[in-house]
Amino acid sequence: MSVTARLFTPLLTSAARPLITHYDDAVGSRVELSRATTANWAAKTANWLRDELDVETGSPVSVELPAHWQTLGVLLGAWWCGAQVRTRAEGALVAFVGPEGEAAGADTVAVVGLDPMGRGLSTPPAGGGLDYLTESRIFGDDFVAYEQVPGDSPAFNESTVDDLVQLASKRAGELGIGADDRVLSTLDWSTQDGLVDGLLAVLAAGAALVQCSNLDPELLDKRRATERTTVELGVRP
Repeated sequence: MSVTARLFTPLLTSAARPLITHYDDAVGSRVELSRATTANWAAKTANWLRDELDVETGSPVSVELPAHWQTLGVLLGAWWCGAQVRTRAEGALVAFVGPEGEAAGADTVAVVGLDPMGRGLSTPPAGGGLDYLTESRIFGDDFVAYEQVPGDSPAFNESTVDDLVQLASKRAGELGIGADDRVLSTLDWSTQDGLVDGLLAVLAAGAALVQCSNLDPELLDKRRATERTTVELGVRP
């Protein structure tokens, strides 16, 4: 089974629980997604990638995005349909980039608006790129895999599905993350260490993530109190 099927879908037995609360202090935004809402975004992404862009098990999909609630939907959706998530665009079947990003060498470029309210881009992407939010929004809220993703399939750069799932469970224990925790994190997801500790270990533990982008140090104590966080990763006082 895929990374998403093994680490995320078991959490849907308590679908209403919060999964990610994302703050971006550069724009003053706070967005909270439940497990169910996250599943909808991931399913739309997976259906779009598979049915429209022919992504299948082992297809290279690059993700060059910040740690953001929309990035979570992209990652879970890409893994759900068996893609190999990569950190380089060259040779990728699909490359996800932010509004200012570039993806030379990819077959298809999907631009992620990163708008706090989930709106699509205000103008069409340059160079023939696709507006990810607008394109994927029309696809179904449920994803049914046509085939099982083998555990030895590449899932993140050269690491396999089994590698990521086992490491995520191991790191959840080492970091002391449990199902009742709310994890305050500023870790980036562009490296394997950051991805495993800052996202996958949280999923493996069944915890909730409070992800902070562009953290304003003066708001840190308020953030801890408001969100009742219990574990911190990468945060600087």
